[in-house]
Amino acid sequence: MSNVMRLVVLLSGNGSNLQAIIDACEEQTIQGQIVGVISNRADAYGLERARKAKIPTHTIDHTLFKARESFDQALINMIDSYEADLIVLAGFMRILTEGFVQHYQGRLINIHPSLLPAYKGTNTHERVLAEGATVHGASVHFVTAELDSGAVVAQVKVPVEAYDTASTLAERVLRYEHVLYPTVLQWFCTGRLRLGKDGAYLDGELIDTPLQLVVEP
Repeated sequence: MSNVMRLVVLLSGNGSNLQAIIDACEEQTIQGQIVGVISNRADAYGLERARKAKIPTHTIDHTLFKARESFDQALINMIDSYEADLIVLAGFMRILTEGFVQHYQGRLINIHPSLLPAYKGTNTHERVLAEGATVHGASVHFVTAELDSGAVVAQVKVPVEAYDTASTLAERVLRYEHVLYPTVLQWFCTGRLRLGKDGAYLDGELIDTPLQLVVEP
């Protein structure tokens, strides 16, 4: 698989997006191979998902490091040992240092549960409901040192229903994420998507506004 993109996935929790990516790689709807999965939490269920798929796993416990920079350097050392082409954040609940982000400039991608730039940060579902929004969603973006502020590639819109709670809304958004994320990763793995100085490019065209995908979860 020497001509296939090498992916390293970082996560902190359940790993449902990881599972969607594993499935897509197995089905070859992503021309990529997950060569390693790294978590900052030993109890993250995503590690078990990776082990079931026979993917090497590692835990780097952030609480054992006095500084974010030293944790990020340990992370860099592990990622680089895999010669990763793309680093995929899938529910990785750590704010990365500027040095880490610069090291992987253009090769670091994340999915966020909102229609960025709206609702950066955490608790997006609760905030959407509190403000009475009728549309929610998810965004895939390149990562910069500023939280949830890198170039947004694509989004999917998810309707907010009258009966929604934070948990029902989160569950619905996740189902859409599981289609959106593999789609964008495939663009990168096939050379269609790249990050330029002025934003993200798909097929050589600057993405002025995030692409709105219509998906069936």
